[in-house]
Amino acid sequence: MLHTRPCYPAEFRRQIFELVSAGRDLTDLARESEPSAQAIQNWVAQTDRTEDRCEAKAETLTAGEREELTRLRREVRQLRLERDILSKAVACFARETGAVPSGSSGS
Repeated sequence: MLHTRPCYPAEFRRQIFELVSAGRDLTDLARESEPSAQAIQNWVAQTDRTEDRCEAKAETLTAGEREELTRLRREVRQLRLERDILSKAVACFARETGAVPSGSSGS
């Protein structure tokens, strides 16, 4: 007869992973619950690999993404410069037309 192992829900495996991450011993957890220490160790290793892949994917940018980021930063810098120039010009024109008293802090 073929021996089949029970299928444990993902939430249960995640809880076991969190207990191991918090410092619980694998053999103690295996005694308290059904999965073997080896199964728990496999779950922990798989979760570590999966999370490392997700973190690495989030941290690395492709060459195209790096170029776009550089372009967007340059564009933001240019737009801020233009905004500052326009706000100073508006303040200057407002003072010339008398809309704002000259003692006011327009810029």
